[in-house]
Amino acid sequence: MDIKKMMRKEILNFQAYIPGKPIDEVKRELGIKGKITKLASNENSLGPAPEVVAAVKKAAADIFRYPEGASYLLRNAVAQALGITRQEVIFGSGSDEIIEMLGKVFFDRGDEIVVSEHAFIRYKMAGDLMGARVISVPMKDYKHDLSAMRAAVTDKTKAVFIANPNNPTGTYNTQKELEEFLESLPSGPMVVIDEAYYEYARVNKDYPDTVKLLKQFQNIVILRTFSKIYALAGLRAGYAVASSEIVECLDRIRPPFNVTLLSQAGALAALKYGKKQVKRSVAVVEAGKKYLYSELEKLGLPCVKSAGNFILINVEPARGKDVFQKLLKLGVIVRAMDEYNYPGFIRVTVGTAAENKIFIKALAKCPGA
Repeated sequence: MDIKKMMRKEILNFQAYIPGKPIDEVKRELGIKGKITKLASNENSLGPAPEVVAAVKKAAADIFRYPEGASYLLRNAVAQALGITRQEVIFGSGSDEIIEMLGKVFFDRGDEIVVSEHAFIRYKMAGDLMGARVISVPMKDYKHDLSAMRAAVTDKTKAVFIANPNNPTGTYNTQKELEEFLESLPSGPMVVIDEAYYEYARVNKDYPDTVKLLKQFQNIVILRTFSKIYALAGLRAGYAVASSEIVECLDRIRPPFNVTLLSQAGALAALKYGKKQVKRSVAVVEAGKKYLYSELEKLGLPCVKSAGNFILINVEPARGKDVFQKLLKLGVIVRAMDEYNYPGFIRVTVGTAAENKIFIKALAKCPGA
């Protein structure tokens, strides 16, 4: 049996997503027995609200049961919180699954999707998986160049992906910029606006209110998640807000029971008890960014000011991979940015005050890697 001949041609050169290294993996590989500081995956180091942990523990008694297939209670809760209908919400095993569902439903060979050159790589992967042509548009000042992305749209364009704020640069497009872009588009393409870091970014007064825009622009899909500020990365719960017509299409191919019983319980509790969690987490990240900006300047390392809970750092003339490896040996996990065509950069998650100090102390030992 020749397995390669049986595979779809799109899979032959398809590269798997490279996640941040888990703590246990680093300990095994490097034989480190002490504490590891993980600042690689933009997780919330504060952890979830205690009420969320309690809700998950309580739900664990019923793990022999299947969850509600369509996440009914979660859809209702999000819809009520956002002032929309439950028919305009769909949940996935993280927003990654929804990105893949969008590809499976809407992308085909001969179609085009438009992405920004240094945006979250999962958009490109969704296009590649379905055999669509991925049009990558250069950024401007580390930010989505919406004018250039508009110019790249053709009658073959099925979707335009906008990460706002963008991972890994941390930059965002304003309400005015986004509205002008949406108004300039023809009626054809879908616009997917990924707001994984929404709760962190909305402290900026000109950050868009995309849910309100949905009433005017029926072609937008808004992605959000419980993985970041709500600290539920291990449970995998993300959602999309879109027109009921788009949601109905996605529901047709949504895997049954795709959001686990524990994930639904945790996300529901996060919505109910999460206001203090969000407020505290934003305060920690804002203070952490100020500290890191100051310390990076002292080290002579330029960085990109971020609206998320992470910072993109220029370590040139060193290579990001080399700095990453050296930091690993010092017990600190960050991300090298080769995958995002930034070989001279690393990305670090803003952690607690103690974690940020550990990172800076370790980074200071890596000049020239």
